[in-house]
Amino acid sequence: MGINIMALEAQDLSAAVAIWNQVVDDGVAFPQLEPLTEESGRQFFAEQSFTGAAVGEDGAVLGLYILHPNNVGRCGHICNASYAVHTNARGQHVGEALVRHCLQKGRELGFRILQFNAVVASNTPALRLYEKLGFTRLGTIPGGFLMKDGHYEDIVLHYHLL
Repeated sequence: MGINIMALEAQDLSAAVAIWNQVVDDGVAFPQLEPLTEESGRQFFAEQSFTGAAVGEDGAVLGLYILHPNNVGRCGHICNASYAVHTNARGQHVGEALVRHCLQKGRELGFRILQFNAVVASNTPALRLYEKLGFTRLGTIPGGFLMKDGHYEDIVLHYHLL
């Protein structure tokens, strides 16, 4: 499958919002509780340092990522990212393409470290991917994520030097 990753464009906003909202609605990976609207999505994605979209050969948006500082000032060289892949495109290496692009884009933007604050411990595909791509596991926060069904899962923190 051919995947092209580029900056999110206006014509892809609706698809990006829908994919983001799928992950929010699943309630097992993103901390947000409320879905984005078209307007809040436009603003949210524009506020990021970079929003990338994975587009298939047919022009369909398969996934996206957001990249932004993890903190400010003296810690502003550390970035954070979130990835969302359309349910129909999972298992097709879209997430890997997004993470690889994000690592490169983070370097281009002058960040020195990419840090993940909250990878849910039951998100096995993400954990395997981050290990494959050379992320360092920092540790686990017990019960750090409230799942949609009301139980708490551990979260695993990671970083990657850029």
